[in-house]
Amino acid sequence: MNPRAAAAHPAAPADPQVLLLGERAAALASRLEASGYQPLAATGAEPPLATVVPAAVVLAAGAADQIADLRRRWPGVPLLLEIDSDSVEGRSRCLASGADDFWLSGAGPSDLLMRLRLHLNLGQRAGGAERSLRLANLELWPLQRRVRRDGHDLEFTEREYQLLLLLLRRAGTVVSRQTIQAEIWPDGQPSNVIEVYVRYLRRKLEQGGGSRLLHTVRGQGYCLAERWP
Repeated sequence: MNPRAAAAHPAAPADPQVLLLGERAAALASRLEASGYQPLAATGAEPPLATVVPAAVVLAAGAADQIADLRRRWPGVPLLLEIDSDSVEGRSRCLASGADDFWLSGAGPSDLLMRLRLHLNLGQRAGGAERSLRLANLELWPLQRRVRRDGHDLEFTEREYQLLLLLLRRAGTVVSRQTIQAEIWPDGQPSNVIEVYVRYLRRKLEQGGGSRLLHTVRGQGYCLAERWP
């Protein structure tokens, strides 16, 4: 090959690596590969070591006990857990496990592929040129996906992080429920999902006795500020 031609056409970026844990997740490897992902499948108790931090982790229902370890290992990586039916009970179990989202094994690969695209797009929107965002003693680094308050690192699920990032970028202003829905849950979710995640955020932001930063503005939305009004 002509070296000049090679220099003019740099290698394309690698396909996003997706870690598949559990048999039913691993069974989707060929479909994910055909859709432009680089699957790394494991059916045993221990996940394989990814060559890079994966873009996402897809877990079969039986691998839910690995979520806590995965969250500590890769704090910002979205974790998608299998549920058998799209029910309130199934969604609740998924959120309680610490996963960011669910995928329906009975709906075929298209449901999972849609959710993967959503989370990868959210992650891309989270990037930015700013070095850090700060409010009082809360600081967030978008490129590192790191959050600290009063000198302590805080851990968030993917959706919690995206909601915090949205509110922090608009600190001091009210962000409507409609804006939050469109930015964080464009695929649609139950009507109370925003309130649920606001509670999750408050609990983590205020752990250790931290003052309230996330305020509800009745009839309008939510505001991240030192005080309101």
